[in-house]
Amino acid sequence: MAGDGEQVPRHPCGGAGCRAVQAKRQRLTRGGSNAALATSVGPCATPPARQKERAMQPIDEGKVIDLTIRIGFLGLFIYGTLMMIAPLFGLMLWAVILAVAIYPLHAAVTRWLGGRRKLSAVLLTLLGIAITLGPVALLGAGIVEAGHGVTTILKAGNLHVPAPPEQIKTWPLIGPQLHLAWSGAHENIAQTLGKFSPQLLKVGEVALERLATVGIGIVTILLSVLISGVLLIAGEDFARGTRRFANRVFADTGAEMVGLASATVRNVSRGVIGVAVIQALLSGIIMAAFGLSMAGPLALIALVLSIIQIGPWPVLLPVIIWAFTSMDPGKAVLLALCLAPVMIVDNILKPIFMSRGLDTPMLVILIGLLGGLMAFGVVGIFVGPVILSVFYALFIRWIEQAEG
Repeated sequence: MAGDGEQVPRHPCGGAGCRAVQAKRQRLTRGGSNAALATSVGPCATPPARQKERAMQPIDEGKVIDLTIRIGFLGLFIYGTLMMIAPLFGLMLWAVILAVAIYPLHAAVTRWLGGRRKLSAVLLTLLGIAITLGPVALLGAGIVEAGHGVTTILKAGNLHVPAPPEQIKTWPLIGPQLHLAWSGAHENIAQTLGKFSPQLLKVGEVALERLATVGIGIVTILLSVLISGVLLIAGEDFARGTRRFANRVFADTGAEMVGLASATVRNVSRGVIGVAVIQALLSGIIMAAFGLSMAGPLALIALVLSIIQIGPWPVLLPVIIWAFTSMDPGKAVLLALCLAPVMIVDNILKPIFMSRGLDTPMLVILIGLLGGLMAFGVVGIFVGPVILSVFYALFIRWIEQAEG
C-alpha cells in the first residue's frame, strides 16, 4: 500500500486530461485504496474537445493532389519499365545464371592473366559461343550429310528398304505391327509412303515447329552468353549492387542470402549441366568407338535430355535395342554394358555436386529443381533451388529467433 507522501509518477502526456488522471490516482492512494487499483487507472485519452478540434481540421487538398500525382507517375514508370523488361526477362535471367555459375572460373583466369579482367571475360565468352555452336554445327553437318544421301538415292531410284529381322515379331506389344509395316515398306516403299502420307505430313509439321523452337533457343543462349560476358566485366559492381538491394529487402541478412543464392546456382550448375555434359561425352565416345555414324547428334540429344532432367535413356535404350538386332551378339552385349552405367551415373554424381559446401538439405534442392522445372521450364532448374534455398534459410532463422 502506498504511503501518504508517495508521489504518483507523472504520465508523459501533459494535457488536462492527464492531470485529471493523476489527481484521481492521488485520491485513491490517500484514501487507503490498493496501490494496484490506483495504478490501474489507464493513461489519459485525448480530451473530447481536442478530438473534436482535430476532426474539424480541414484536409489539405493540395497535398492530397500532389501525392496522388506523384504516385500515379511512379506507377506509370514502374509499369513502363516492367513492359520493357518483360520480353527480355528470360534472356537476362539466363545471362545472370551463366555469369554467377562461371564467376569462380573467371576469377581464376583473371589471376592467371595477371589481373586482366576484360580479357578473361572475352576469352570465356568466346569459349561459351564455341561450346554452344559446336554441337549445333555437328548436328547440322550430320543432318545435311544424311539428307544428301537420301536425295542421291531418290534421284537414282535406288531407294530400297531391307527386309525386317524375324526376331522383331517376338517383341511385346509392337513387334507384329512393326514387322508388318516394315515388310510392306520392303516390298513397295512408294505404296507404304502413300498409305502413311497424312501421318508423315503431321510429323513433318511438328518437326519443323520443334526445329524453329530449337533455333530460337540457340539464339537466346548465344545472346545470354554475350550478356554474361558483359556482367563478368562489371562483376564486382554488379555483386555490390545486388548485396545493397538484398540488404534493403532482407535487412541484415541480405548479403548472406545473396551468397546462398550464388552458391546454390553454382552447385546446381555443376550438378545439372556438369553431369549432363559428362553423360553426353561418355555416350558419344562409346557410340563412336562402336562405329555408330550418328554418335555426335545422338550425344547432343542426350545432353539436352539430361539437362531437362529426363536423362539420356530415351537415346541410349533404342541404341542398345538396335545393337541387338543389327550387330554381333557379343559386340551388342559389350555396348549395352558400357552404356548402362552412363544412364544411371547421374543418380550418384548429382547429390555429390549439388550439396557440396551448402547447409541446405539435398531434399530441399531437389524439390526446388523439379518444382522449378515444372513451373518455369528449363530456367526453373536454377530458379527453383535458389528460391527454395533462400526461403528455407529465412524460415530456419525465423524459428531460431522465436526460440531464442
